[in-house]
Amino acid sequence: MCDTFARLGPSSTLFAKNSDRPSREVQVVRWHPPRAPGPELRCQYTTIDDAPTHAVVLSQPTWLWGAEHGVNEHGVAIGNERVWSLPCDDRPLGLIGMDLVRLGLERGESANEALNVIASLVEAHGQGGSGHPHRDDPYDSSFLIVDGTSGWVLETSGRSWVAAPIDRAAAISNRHVLGSDWTIASPDVMTGFSTEDWHDPSVSTESADHRLVTTRSCVALHHELTPDRAMTSLRDHGDGPSGLTVCMHRGDLETTASMVAELPTESDQPIRLWACLGSPCANEYVAFEFPDSAAQMPPALSALATRLSVPTKAT
Repeated sequence: MCDTFARLGPSSTLFAKNSDRPSREVQVVRWHPPRAPGPELRCQYTTIDDAPTHAVVLSQPTWLWGAEHGVNEHGVAIGNERVWSLPCDDRPLGLIGMDLVRLGLERGESANEALNVIASLVEAHGQGGSGHPHRDDPYDSSFLIVDGTSGWVLETSGRSWVAAPIDRAAAISNRHVLGSDWTIASPDVMTGFSTEDWHDPSVSTESADHRLVTTRSCVALHHELTPDRAMTSLRDHGDGPSGLTVCMHRGDLETTASMVAELPTESDQPIRLWACLGSPCANEYVAFEFPDSAAQMPPALSALATRLSVPTKAT
C-alpha cells in the first residue's frame, strides 16, 4: 500500500511518494549510472530485450531488481501503487510494477516517453509475479509519471492499460481512480470503459479513499505546495480506518521509504531530491541534488541508508 501525488507548477513540478512494506524489508536509495545495452535484460522474474539507459536514483527494496519510486537525469519521476484488479493468481510470470518503474525511468527522457515505455512493455510482457519476498501475491499497478511540465496517471490490468494527462495536480493510492476519464488506452479497451470494472469487488477501497482525501487536499494547495508541505502530508497519521493512513503503521505493515522531488522546467536547473528511509514521521529527509556521477552521491544519504537499513518504528 502506498500514496503518490504531484503538483505541476509554472517553474517546477513537485512529486512525492510513500512506500509501505513489511517492516522487516530493507530499502535503500541507489544511484545507477547510464549504461550501454546488452542483448537481454533480466528483470525480477522475466527477461526482455535490453535498451540504452539514463542515469537514475532509485528507492528500492534490497531484494528487488525494480524500484518503488525514483527520478532520472532528465527530471522524470515515477511512483507505482498496487491496485486490486480481478484475481490474477493464475497468470504466468511477467513484469511487476517495480520493474516497470525502473524501466520507465531508465528509458524515458520525458513523462510522455516513460508512459509509452511502460504501456508498451505491459502489452508485450504482461504483469505477473509477486511483489513480496515471503508470499506469492501477484498484483497489477497504477503509476504516476511526471516531468517538470507534464504528467500522466496510468492504470493497468494484466496487459491492458488506460491513461489520462495530469491537468494541474494528481494523487493516486491503492485503487483505480480514472474511471472512464481516460484519453488513451491499449487497443483492447473499448470507448466508454471504466476502470471500476477492473476492480476486485471483494476488496474494499475504504483505506485508499481516506488517504486520497489527505493527498488530494495537499496538491490542492496550488502554488503554495512546497517540499516541506509535501513531507508533512507524507507524515500524516490522520484518523483513518484501522490505522491505514498516509504514514502507515499497521501491524507489520509500515512506511519504509519515501521521496520528494522538485523537477525543474528548464534543463539547466538542478533536480532536487529529499529521501527518507524508514517511517517519515520518525526520521529525517536528506536533501541532495541529482548527482552527475556515483562519486557525487552525498555521504549523508549513504550513511542514512546504512544507519536505517532496518526501518525504525514510530513510538
